[in-house]
Amino acid sequence: MNNDNLSPDMDKFTEQFKALAGNMELVIQLLDFFPTPIQIFSPDGTCIFINRAFKETIIGDKDGNLVGKYNFNKDPICLKILGQDVYDKVSRGEAVSFPGFPAPISDTLEKGYISQKPYESATMDLFFLPLWDGDTICCTIMFYTVTNMYHGRADIAKAQEYIKQHWLDDFDAEQTARAAHLSKRQFQRIFKEVAGVTPNGFYQNYKLIKIKEKLLDGNLSVEQAFEACGVDSRGMYFRLFKEKNEMTPAEYRKKNGIK
Repeated sequence: MNNDNLSPDMDKFTEQFKALAGNMELVIQLLDFFPTPIQIFSPDGTCIFINRAFKETIIGDKDGNLVGKYNFNKDPICLKILGQDVYDKVSRGEAVSFPGFPAPISDTLEKGYISQKPYESATMDLFFLPLWDGDTICCTIMFYTVTNMYHGRADIAKAQEYIKQHWLDDFDAEQTARAAHLSKRQFQRIFKEVAGVTPNGFYQNYKLIKIKEKLLDGNLSVEQAFEACGVDSRGMYFRLFKEKNEMTPAEYRKKNGIK
């Protein structure tokens, strides 16, 4: 995976952090004052640090109970959203970016990591940066960029979260309405009023985000990128992609340096 907005020069960024590998105390002091929300995970996936911006922005709780309790490698919700490929790359110590991550805030609240819900839903871009000491991974630093945060109706936020977690499935209006605890008719009307787009339109837009993500994987052809998202590269989503991006998928790859 690659994402130019997240990491314009990932290799250079990684090299700059290598000098800090032997001094975790300095790393933590430095990252605590970053304006960007940050978590640090030990090699086994346990959260060992969250900075001030993370406490204020992501969990809205200065006393959040993540450190020493939450384990990234044992979180089935994150595994489902990110996919095994991302987990494998992170475990190997690769720098990885992941755009459009729907924050599982309800799950975080239910598990007692935070005392109250700071927002109804949020979408973030993630950047995993490994910190190496010679041939050993000291930790993985996760940087967050919040791209969308929703504080409005809880039912619509639940519907949006459901769509993002089931983007590989065919869109099911009845099931999505059920996730929001609304009738199908209520759901269709209220969703459009709140989100400014129909539920199916929201689903299609999110599917296009995932297609763009796969297109930036140089190991996949255009056809394979579409197939990985459960759609045909010659079908409706090709037309939608071209219409919304004003370029073909092949042109999008070329623009981003993917041959």
